[in-house]
Amino acid sequence: MLSLEQVHGFVVVAEEGSFRRAAERLRMTQPPLSRQIQKLERDVGVQLLDRTQRQVELTPAGAVFLAEARRLLALADAAPGTARLVAAGHTGTVRIGFTATAGFGFLGPFLNRISHALPTVELSLGEAVSARQFEELASGKLDLGLCRPPFDRTEFDGVLVHRDPLVLAVPQGHRLPDRAVAVDQLEGERLLVYAPGPARYFAELMARVLSGVSHDVGDRVTQVHTMLALVAAGRGVALVPETASHLHPEGVRYLALTGVRERAELYAVWRGHPANPALRRVVDLLETWHDA
Repeated sequence: MLSLEQVHGFVVVAEEGSFRRAAERLRMTQPPLSRQIQKLERDVGVQLLDRTQRQVELTPAGAVFLAEARRLLALADAAPGTARLVAAGHTGTVRIGFTATAGFGFLGPFLNRISHALPTVELSLGEAVSARQFEELASGKLDLGLCRPPFDRTEFDGVLVHRDPLVLAVPQGHRLPDRAVAVDQLEGERLLVYAPGPARYFAELMARVLSGVSHDVGDRVTQVHTMLALVAAGRGVALVPETASHLHPEGVRYLALTGVRERAELYAVWRGHPANPALRRVVDLLETWHDA
């Protein structure tokens, strides 16, 4: 087992090219320094220094070891300060999950806002549906999730960070004109719908918006980009969050909806009483935002 004292002694000897001068610089006598370097060489298993009567020179192995020794000492010097920064939340990593629709138009500005306020905090990203994010938040694999409601408020805390209007995606050549349409104009249309299990939130949101409108039920899917691909193929029309209009698949038009007050809500969610100091700083920042 190498000690930092041994490594430091070796670096000074290598820099001075003399045990005598190195001992003077280290404010110690020469014999214990020589024994220290001999023990280091035994521990490493190779000769690091060539000793002559006039000077000390590095062996080829010693030259390589010197570079690594300096790096090790630099890390050791920096470690206490880094630990203090991490404990205060000034640095560290926050693992963030996000849904596909959050990634279309909201995610970039959201991350930029955090990075601007907390430039030394690293943000690590992973895409997952809301249900999977809740599982990974509970297991500790994620620190923060950008999820659709509802969520268990006895286990998680969260703040509303975005409210997205709904738009209608239709195939090119569809009968509806290129202007805002009312929901009752969807009477008799074939609508692609969200699977009630994995896409429960959007399935329930769509049911509320279309309440009282008679329509044919088309394919059931879980991801918005899949729904848009099916719209482009002419398999129906679909209600999607407005951020999805950042995608421009060939053969799809987006129409505004009139008279619809429902919005697709997105929450930043985390486990209560976060232990990660960097996450606590992100949470403090989120709780000051009031522009969702």
